[in-house]
Amino acid sequence: MGGGKGLKPGWTGSTFPFSSWQSPRMAATQQTGPGSIPEMIKKKRDGARLEEAEIRSFVQGLTEGTVQEAQIGAMLMAIRLQGMDLGETETLTRALAESGQHLQWPEAWGGLLVDKHSTGGVGDKVSLVLAPALAACGCKVPMISGRGLGHTGGTLDKLEAIPGFSVVQSPEQIQELLEHVGCCIVGQSQELVPADGILYAIRDVTATVDSLPLITASILSKKAVERLSTLVVDVKFGEAAIFPNQERARELDVSLQVGVGARLGIRVAAALTTMDSPLGHCVGHGLEVEEALQCLEGGGPTDLRDLITQLGGSLLWLNGQAATLTQGVAQLGAMLDNGSALGRFQAMLEAQGVASDLAQALCSGSPAQRQGLLPTAPFKEELRAASEGTVQMIQALPLAQVLHELGAGRNRAGEPLHHDVGLELLVSIGQRLSAGGPLWLRLPGFGLPLRVFSWLPSSLLLSEQVPFNAHMKSLLHTMPSLGSGAPGSGAPRRGRAR
Repeated sequence: MGGGKGLKPGWTGSTFPFSSWQSPRMAATQQTGPGSIPEMIKKKRDGARLEEAEIRSFVQGLTEGTVQEAQIGAMLMAIRLQGMDLGETETLTRALAESGQHLQWPEAWGGLLVDKHSTGGVGDKVSLVLAPALAACGCKVPMISGRGLGHTGGTLDKLEAIPGFSVVQSPEQIQELLEHVGCCIVGQSQELVPADGILYAIRDVTATVDSLPLITASILSKKAVERLSTLVVDVKFGEAAIFPNQERARELDVSLQVGVGARLGIRVAAALTTMDSPLGHCVGHGLEVEEALQCLEGGGPTDLRDLITQLGGSLLWLNGQAATLTQGVAQLGAMLDNGSALGRFQAMLEAQGVASDLAQALCSGSPAQRQGLLPTAPFKEELRAASEGTVQMIQALPLAQVLHELGAGRNRAGEPLHHDVGLELLVSIGQRLSAGGPLWLRLPGFGLPLRVFSWLPSSLLLSEQVPFNAHMKSLLHTMPSLGSGAPGSGAPRRGRAR
């Protein structure tokens, strides 16, 4: 069931070969009059509203290869600077969704189709655990995910650290995956939201990642194609997130729920979670797969498990598969503890191209055995605390920037990644450290320029506070249905969970 079937020449998954899409007639078709691409860019650059026909023409040009890559970047920047109103954003979302096929499901799956999306963080491997855990709860999870944006890691990039895993699946293959496994994690393709895949790749290298309308359209176009019952979005805010503060994160919450999401008929919940420190203890593609496996076994870092069970529990509750949020959280946690989620993950690996013996070894082997199966750096550098104090914060952004410099992220669209680059945090927030005492960080010990190495000590913030237990805090804003509560739950229109 691996990818590649029926693909056009030059297609390599979620990497879009722009040059191969250029039409020989492009020079002749790049007009400059009314309705032309340059005129549309100028119109948005100057703050004017784009009409529905103009937006659809732009998206059509993306898929037909008649819009130059430079023009795509210019339009993205114009949208980033001038924004889009609700009508423009809805039109862009629909046009992106309609650029490829819509997935079709058996009637018996009605009410079971759910998904989760994250705006991106550091160490965020939630999807790798949540999709199979939800499948173990009886859900169908057709997760169309993305690659890394900026300094944040991408779900597809992490999964491709597993030898053989294919993120390219046809609509027919996706239905087969959901039939036999209950979940899949795939990327955009020439069949599924291809126009979003093009924009997504260029946003990553043009400093337009944080555009509210572009984020909204990218998320909801993929979810509209999935024909979901319920969607939960993890909207991260903080120093290492796309949104620097909670106010900006709330704007996306509103856009997704009561704005475009409601117009598309998608039931959406949004969890606002902080992203100042990394999620979990590991950052980097191969290491994050290892940590996800720990969580699938019922272990793993507390903050990671808490977020997974809260997001999954809210989906089960809003979708009517749990009577309360508390019961949903417990139900999801049970799937992690009893091995059901791990079994679904192994089945997903095998169904998406991973050799059966490798999938089994990853899911049943010891931590040491797994390290030999996944990309790992041959040498490691370890850091000790320079002074005494209590760990107040471990800043995620400098750590992510170091890994990006070492090849864990992209500077050009389609650039290959180093899946063996990663770091492991050896201390927790609230822990007391002595000067020169326990190691606090382990990372690759090769190719690290001195200027980059100097970023690391500043990411560890110590205080004179007594040791404490850190707890993840999140606000869960729900819109259980398009007009009332979750099915059969009597849920309030908006709720809060801590």
